[in-house]
Amino acid sequence: MAGLLTGKQIVVMGVANPRSIAWGCTQAMHDQGATVILTYQNDRIKKSLSRFVPDDYPLIECDVADDQNIEAAFQEIGERFGKVDGVLHAIAYADRETLQNGLVHTTKDGYDLAQNVSAYSFIAVARYAQTILNDPAGLVTLTYFGSERAIPNYNMMGVAKAALESSMRYLAAELGEQHIRVNAISAGAVKTLAVTGIKHHGELLKLSQERTVDGESVTTAEIGNVAAFLMSDLATGVTGDVIYVDKGVHLS
Repeated sequence: MAGLLTGKQIVVMGVANPRSIAWGCTQAMHDQGATVILTYQNDRIKKSLSRFVPDDYPLIECDVADDQNIEAAFQEIGERFGKVDGVLHAIAYADRETLQNGLVHTTKDGYDLAQNVSAYSFIAVARYAQTILNDPAGLVTLTYFGSERAIPNYNMMGVAKAALESSMRYLAAELGEQHIRVNAISAGAVKTLAVTGIKHHGELLKLSQERTVDGESVTTAEIGNVAAFLMSDLATGVTGDVIYVDKGVHLS
C-alpha cells in the first residue's frame, strides 16, 4: 500500500543519524508519497545529515532551544514551500549528568534543560507552525513508556516525557477548532544513538524485547508507518491520543 501522503508536505524535526526513529518516520512518509522537509539544529548535525540524506530533501536550520529560531524556521518554510500538512517533533535532550544520575540528584539547570528541549519545544513548534498548516493538518511527537512507569535509569527523561504528553493533550484541545490534530507515538525501545545515553541501556533494550508479544523488538520502520498514518487524512478523527507502537510492551 502506498500513496497515503501523496501531495502532502511534512516537516520532520529531529533526524540526526540513519538509525534514529525520526529517520525511520521520514522514510515511511516519503514512501507514502510525502515531500519531507527536514530541520537540523546546527552545522554539525547538517554535516551528519549530508552523509545519508538524499540531496532532494530540503534542510532548514532550527534550534528548538530558542523561540526566535523556531519562529524564523517556520517563517522560512512558509516562504519557500507554502502550506504544510504536518510536523513530526522527534526531539528530546538531557545532559549526560542528568541522564546518568537518579532523579533525586537532578539539578535545577538539568531539569530546566530537559523540560525546555523535550517538552516545551513542542508547544513552541505548535505555536509557530500553526500559521502555515493546511486544513486539516497533524502534529505528532514521540514519547516513551517511561512517562507513566518508573523505568530503571530513565530518570529525568521520564518526567519530561510526562510533561510532553500532557502538553500534547492540551494542544489537541486548543487547536481542534483549526482542524489541527495533535497526537503522540509511544515508541518501544529501539537501539538508536539516543538510547545509548541512558545508563545500562543494554539492559533496557533486552528487557523491552523480552516483553514484546512476539519476542522481537519494534523497528523504526514500524514506528514510521504509524507516523505516516497519523499524518494522513485517514487519521482526521484521531487527536489527543498516545498511540503505542511497542509490540505490546506496555501491556505488562
